[in-house]
Amino acid sequence: MIIWELFVRKKTGKMMHKFEFTIAYADTDAGGIVYHARYIEIAERARTQMFLDAERRGAPSFMDHDDGIWVIHSLDIKYIKPLMLGQTFVIESKTIHLTSARVTVEQKFVFNGEECAVLKINVVFIDGKTHRPKRIPDEWLPYFKISE
Repeated sequence: MIIWELFVRKKTGKMMHKFEFTIAYADTDAGGIVYHARYIEIAERARTQMFLDAERRGAPSFMDHDDGIWVIHSLDIKYIKPLMLGQTFVIESKTIHLTSARVTVEQKFVFNGEECAVLKINVVFIDGKTHRPKRIPDEWLPYFKISE
């Protein structure tokens, strides 16, 4: 079962998105440990849900924009403790850096209060025709408030 919710800290306006996920057999090796590449796929699901939730709150569509496309520029992942078959954990996603064309999102895989993995991903907005970096439209900026 997948559950998501968006938290906005009222005093600071900073945002964190939480996405719950349960490990299924298809996510693991024969020993019941999650494959390293599945962390990236699960994180993508959490980011997609974060963007869809922002759309529900009034943001322009992140998936369908006439003159721009979101692409992955780089990704860094640190594996701390393995996740196992049957465990239900939360991915905590937040913006940690923002430039005119790039958003850095940190995603923590948390099980029972312990960090199991931390993923940092740079997502760049590019021109749909030239494929060169392009300024993020102003109407999206409020949805990328920097979190600490």
